[in-house]
Amino acid sequence: MGRIRKLIQSDIQTVFENDPAARSKFEVVFTYSGLHAIWAHRVAHWFFRRRWFTVARMISQVSRFMTGIEIHPGASIGERLFIDHGMGVVIGETCIIGDDVVIYQGVTLGGTGKEKGKRHPTIGDNVVIGSGAKVLGSFTVGDNSNIGANSLVLREVPSNCTVVGNPGRIVKQNGIKIDRLNHTQLPDPVIDMLRSMEEEITGLKTELERMRQHIQVNSSGSSVNDARHEKTIKQSMNSSTGQPDLKEVKQI
Repeated sequence: MGRIRKLIQSDIQTVFENDPAARSKFEVVFTYSGLHAIWAHRVAHWFFRRRWFTVARMISQVSRFMTGIEIHPGASIGERLFIDHGMGVVIGETCIIGDDVVIYQGVTLGGTGKEKGKRHPTIGDNVVIGSGAKVLGSFTVGDNSNIGANSLVLREVPSNCTVVGNPGRIVKQNGIKIDRLNHTQLPDPVIDMLRSMEEEITGLKTELERMRQHIQVNSSGSSVNDARHEKTIKQSMNSSTGQPDLKEVKQI
């Protein structure tokens, strides 16, 4: 019981450290849904480890209904996890979360398919995951890393990194900027594809215009030559017989 009491006190203190809006322990204990979801998960996880799977899932589903936060009872969660607001948070079965992690609303720690075994991410210590971020797949997010709001992370993140964008990319590592983020020029694969198609169409139009002009020049030259031939033939006509001079025609 002493360990449980210390764990509860640690959870409450974590709320005060991460949320300046927290005013009293009474308020935190009775109104913070993220805290309720974590406590319910610990009970569900206890049953899950003892293979009482149905009971564990029932507890997690009741918690989901009450808090809006879905944590699979099989997930492994470290100490001092703080879920702020929490609505829409989903944590998968094989997910592992370290100590002192902060998760904001709308975050998904999920898998990418129906494979068996470890299929959810491992989150290191002191990681912050922003609102709406999606971390999908079986890989590790290193210690002291930050995942930006609405980022989509599909591959491993080293320690001490900041990841933003969709798909997520590292913009800072060990305090050094890797790529300056410009929110007005985020990559858009659809727009990039359309621009590439537009460039190809412009190139085709230019090539067709060049071919048309080339054909016109050749056609004009052929018309001039035909006119000259016809004129020469007429001049070579025998005025008395009306027949062309065969020698001059052959010369033509």
